[in-house]
Amino acid sequence: MTIVATSRDDLPIGSVTSCTVGWWGMIAGIITEASLFAYLLFAYFYVAVQPRGEMWPAEMPTFKLAAPNTVILLVSSVAVWFGERGGREGARWKQAAGMGIGFILGVIFVTIQVFEWKAKSFSLNSGPYGSIFFVVTGFHMGHVVLGLIMLLPLTLWSALGYFGPGRDAPISIGAIYWHFVDAVWLVVFFSLYITPYLGLRHG
Repeated sequence: MTIVATSRDDLPIGSVTSCTVGWWGMIAGIITEASLFAYLLFAYFYVAVQPRGEMWPAEMPTFKLAAPNTVILLVSSVAVWFGERGGREGARWKQAAGMGIGFILGVIFVTIQVFEWKAKSFSLNSGPYGSIFFVVTGFHMGHVVLGLIMLLPLTLWSALGYFGPGRDAPISIGAIYWHFVDAVWLVVFFSLYITPYLGLRHG
């Protein structure tokens, strides 16, 4: 049964059933998206081990921007967790601050990623490596942007007091997605930036 809100402070997120459905819906979406990244990274490693005359990778990856960007994304995940915890404690501004900081750090991540793309000596059309690199990081960028679209209204609604103990399902659902985005980046970072230094290179 869905409860009808009579005021902002009494505004429910929905019935227990709808919250549960939303949570499992997000889990199903995450599994689907995780499969997509698994296919993309499989393609990367499959092409990487094939003998070919061209250089793989096109240039050795640099950590100048990627490493601090990774730290920024991890800190954003901690901030979102902090905000989610604040919601469970009934601390409105703690919740809003955590979600807001996560959003700002996510925007910084996207900005730095764009600068890194521009600094590359290869492009999407320059060869197999360039194509796979930009497709993988581009898909991840798209997921980060989607996460930002989730975090922004959650931040605003948290500040307005729409959530609280027992009414924080949207916060938890958004947080799960953001943590997923961070976890995917760790796998992408290891695959694209670290494995070439572990011997996955030729040409």
